[in-house]
Amino acid sequence: MQHLAGGLALATLCAGSALAGGVERAARSTSILFENGTYAELRFAHVSPETSGTLAPPAPPVASGGMTEDFTTASLGFKTTLGEKLDIALVIDQPVGADVNYPAGTAYPAAGATATLESNAVTALLRYRLPSDLSLIGGVRAQRTEGRADLPYIPGGYTLGTSSETDFGYVIGIAWEKPEIAARVSLSYNSAIEHDFAVTENGAPSLPFTTTIPQSVNLEAQTGIAENTLLFGSVRWVDWTAFDISPAGYVRGVGSPLVSYHDDTITYSLGLGHRFSDSWSGAVTLGHEPSVGGFAGNLGPTDGFTSVGLAATYTAGDVEITGAARYIWLGDARTESPTTPGATFANFTGNSAVALGLRMAYTF
Repeated sequence: MQHLAGGLALATLCAGSALAGGVERAARSTSILFENGTYAELRFAHVSPETSGTLAPPAPPVASGGMTEDFTTASLGFKTTLGEKLDIALVIDQPVGADVNYPAGTAYPAAGATATLESNAVTALLRYRLPSDLSLIGGVRAQRTEGRADLPYIPGGYTLGTSSETDFGYVIGIAWEKPEIAARVSLSYNSAIEHDFAVTENGAPSLPFTTTIPQSVNLEAQTGIAENTLLFGSVRWVDWTAFDISPAGYVRGVGSPLVSYHDDTITYSLGLGHRFSDSWSGAVTLGHEPSVGGFAGNLGPTDGFTSVGLAATYTAGDVEITGAARYIWLGDARTESPTTPGATFANFTGNSAVALGLRMAYTF
């Protein structure tokens, strides 16, 4: 059943965490701590979104064209056991990100606008085994983040560049497991991380601002329901209302934050996996994030999603190779006018994405 759990984790990576609420690209699972023995893995996910909208009436129905770039994320994990009660793990990933590029040369007002958000994080995790099948989980995270934007549709034009800042957060959690039936329930909390950015606006130094990468809570569960068959799922809450990008020049000139979110998000996943032989196992997964309503940002015009995915794992001795694919229906959204707060700027409907993943793992 252990091969199965690895495939499930990758399938989840290729959906919810790739296009979940806000700018999240990694779901911060602690599942690596429950791998057997000494274990290492390398993961890749490639996401191809098709995101476009049209200007809202009474404006002419001018289309934006595809404004979200394909992106690839990678993560590296290592876990080992120290004695009978202690497991430790190290995870390197890219927790948040954005790649926005409105096609130039069109009549859409935001044509030529670009924005990027980049991050890298290193997380050290520890699991201490208690009696009664309980475990305590703790850890620390260092995260480095930076961003850029070029918005020619703002009157007079607007550019933003931030410094690259490294700050710290923590992870705490608790888990219960019953290995005889492959059952496990884990609850973990990831603290917020605050970055104080130095800023240039329109090519000149400006006032610094603070952005909070929000806190989150993960509930993950799995259990065997028949021979070689596993049911699994998760619920994840992220405090996206705490995330706000408000450069001084942009807020004063336009009257609202460059990026903010109307509400927090809750993301659900559910899946079923089966081991067909000693070499092959597979899983089917479903994901859903309800829409929260209100305005979405012009740099991230989606609101929730629904997804379906498949994953297959091939095992040869101590090596596991997993491939996964997800199709994602992106939730419809409306964006706010950058010059008239409270007015609808454009409607983004009928959008989707395809996510592909690869995981290579080795147990020592």
